[in-house]
Amino acid sequence: MYESRRWAMLPVVLAGMFMYGFDLNVVNVAVPSLQHDLHAGQAALELVVGGYAFTYAAGLMTGGRLGDLVGYRTMFLLGMAGFTLASTLCGLAQTPSQLVGARLIQGLTAAGMVPQILSLITVGFPSDERSRALAWFGITGAVSGVFGQVLGGILLVVNVFGLGWRAVFFLNLPIGLLVLAFAARLLPRTTTERHRSLDLLGLIGITGSLALAQAPLVLGRQEGWPLWSWVLLAGSVPAVLLTLSYERRLAQRGGNPLLDLALFASRTFSSGLCISIAFMANFASSIFVFSMLLQNGLGLTASQAGLSFLPMALLGTVAPMFGKRLILTHGAPTVILAGCVIDGVADVLLALALHIHGASITVPWLVIGLGLMGLGNTLVLPALIGATLAGIRPTQAGIASGTLNTVQQFAGSAGLAVIGTIFFAVLSAAPTTSQYAHAAETATWIGLGLVIIMASLTVLFLRGSATPGVPTTSDASTRRSEDGVKM
Repeated sequence: MYESRRWAMLPVVLAGMFMYGFDLNVVNVAVPSLQHDLHAGQAALELVVGGYAFTYAAGLMTGGRLGDLVGYRTMFLLGMAGFTLASTLCGLAQTPSQLVGARLIQGLTAAGMVPQILSLITVGFPSDERSRALAWFGITGAVSGVFGQVLGGILLVVNVFGLGWRAVFFLNLPIGLLVLAFAARLLPRTTTERHRSLDLLGLIGITGSLALAQAPLVLGRQEGWPLWSWVLLAGSVPAVLLTLSYERRLAQRGGNPLLDLALFASRTFSSGLCISIAFMANFASSIFVFSMLLQNGLGLTASQAGLSFLPMALLGTVAPMFGKRLILTHGAPTVILAGCVIDGVADVLLALALHIHGASITVPWLVIGLGLMGLGNTLVLPALIGATLAGIRPTQAGIASGTLNTVQQFAGSAGLAVIGTIFFAVLSAAPTTSQYAHAAETATWIGLGLVIIMASLTVLFLRGSATPGVPTTSDASTRRSEDGVKM
């Protein structure tokens, strides 16, 4: 693919990533308005917020594998078309059940779209350009959620065309149509494995296992961890083991398993997944904890709280200016460690500020710490993605991307569930600002522990591995595979 075509393609596919992250978070701002308009109960609201993440996580691995089978371009176009339609249905919903159904479809179509973005970057960019493309991927993912809260608040205040909360969903219609038009023109056609059949039993097993684990993580905390949540979590363990056993036997018979277990033989891939678990658990829980502190503890509105995260997003955009050069000159593991150091400094600063000031903590203290966190995160994420996928064959890009996205989504939900439970355990029935500050401090110290785990795993397992962006033997196979990337 020509260089100009590659870089013209990138903002098109990243628009899909932004739309996914935006819709994941914008609904938090719209909840009070849609609750009043649709007379939605608590259970419906939880499904509107959590159902999207649930179907997204459950469908990611299947979406990635379908990209390998039918083509990343085809799956991106289908996913974007479905996501745009589902967003429109959300805006048209007249009852809570209609909105819940549309949100479930939204998450499922996003699962078909998002894995193709990483796959297209992996097969479409040569090694010396891939780091910069991955940097923009990481930044888009990091800032989309922040802008979801900020722009969502603005749309509600402005009340565009009198649409109220519906505007946050209708916004995807013109954007989605534009992305589809440009994607049809710019995205390359890639080689596929059409001669291979889809592993239906593996699809059912993996999707079912993820659903069993994800449902209680998404909905259990809000419900007070009822018995059904523990039953589903316990049931997910044998379901996963049985599915993996089936996938292994299928591969041994020469079949085409949905999950290629050979991926995990790669030390960098397996290590990268482990580091991603700690990273996403920390990232997702940090956003939640400080959103709660700003709104419930300090009394800010949702839009004001969103604006408090804006420096986090803006400082994060600094990373591409030097991230690529750092990866090329020092290696991805060193850049990951540098990001961990910055994240650690941010956690210590925030925890000490909360400990010293307590209820009198001011927003500027939080903004400084969150800004540093944004800088550290956007150093870590692109380098981590690049290191994780460094040795993956082009024909495995879809399932590898789907697996990585699935692990990240699951880790974010698990981190939010565990740290969120600890956060609320510190609060009383009628929490004060001081208690919110103490709860946030506790969660931040836990976050620091996760950062230390990330750094330790990087030193132990990634140091000395091939650096994304520096040609390796796998890059040679990538270049040979470019015969399958057609204009």
